[in-house]
Amino acid sequence: MIGIVKYANPEWLWALLVLVPMVAYYVYLTRQGGATLQISTTDGLRRLRRTPKYYLRHLPFVLRCAAVALLVVAMARPQSAEINSSTTTEGIDIVMAVDVSGSMLARDFDPDRITAAKEVASRFIVDRPSDRIGLVVFAGESFTQSPLTTDKASLLSLLGQVKSGVIEDGTAIGNGLATAVNRLKDSDAQSKVIILLTDGVNNRGQVAPLTAADIAQTFGIRVYTIGVGTKGKAPYPAIDMWGNITYVPMEVEIDEKVLTEIAEKTGGEYFRATDRQKLEAIYDEINELEKTRIDVEHYTRYDERFAWFALAGLLCLLAEFVLRNFWLRQIP
Repeated sequence: MIGIVKYANPEWLWALLVLVPMVAYYVYLTRQGGATLQISTTDGLRRLRRTPKYYLRHLPFVLRCAAVALLVVAMARPQSAEINSSTTTEGIDIVMAVDVSGSMLARDFDPDRITAAKEVASRFIVDRPSDRIGLVVFAGESFTQSPLTTDKASLLSLLGQVKSGVIEDGTAIGNGLATAVNRLKDSDAQSKVIILLTDGVNNRGQVAPLTAADIAQTFGIRVYTIGVGTKGKAPYPAIDMWGNITYVPMEVEIDEKVLTEIAEKTGGEYFRATDRQKLEAIYDEINELEKTRIDVEHYTRYDERFAWFALAGLLCLLAEFVLRNFWLRQIP
């Protein structure tokens, strides 16, 4: 709610210009002087102590000007406006299913695939303040890292803890998708979305990817799939004979056919991210495709405030009358 001031009759404010001739005429009369009294010398008068009345001799005129200004403002009818708004938000429930297999440590992204995926996903989460978002991770098996939540700080913290090597290695795309579907199937949101990110081919798990896609379709869940990896070869991590990590160029294999079919079955879309910039653009596109509907209704109520200005103006006139005719009364 915001309090502002408007005038119902702003044309009356032009009447404030009357103060200019009032001041000019008063200055003219003051310089002309009032009644005169002839005396032989003013030396004695100069030595007299000046009383408060001397310094306040212009106060009645100041009060008259203030009264005129306040009454003019009252005629312009100042009003306070209370602007209220009510917001209706229709959020979207989103589960992000992220591949954390060992191949996500490949260095074709800066600094590697999994770090780039986490950082870009973090920005996506921050850009969706009204939505509930959950997090599923998968490799050779899958589990829920975070259920659906609007607590973005906790979600970002849990996303930051995601790393490769914490679960059995492999790529169980079907299991990851099925776990994400399980988090959304009981949701009453108008729109339910899964963003599945992987860099490989399904080679583990008990649920086939297209079977999981059929289940998602049954529950009205839209799946966006993202294949992560450059085209051609990429430096994959490997352990040498001395136990050190080295990076070996290997062919990038992503089952784009299956990922495309998953997206098409559920009304989503398949994207291929060949570098970090492309991945950021993909998340931006999904962000635009899945806009949260927010309805904002504004209404305004005006309250008249002219009475306060009119009362203040009348009080100034009364004060001027009392001062001019009693305490600061002048000799004609």
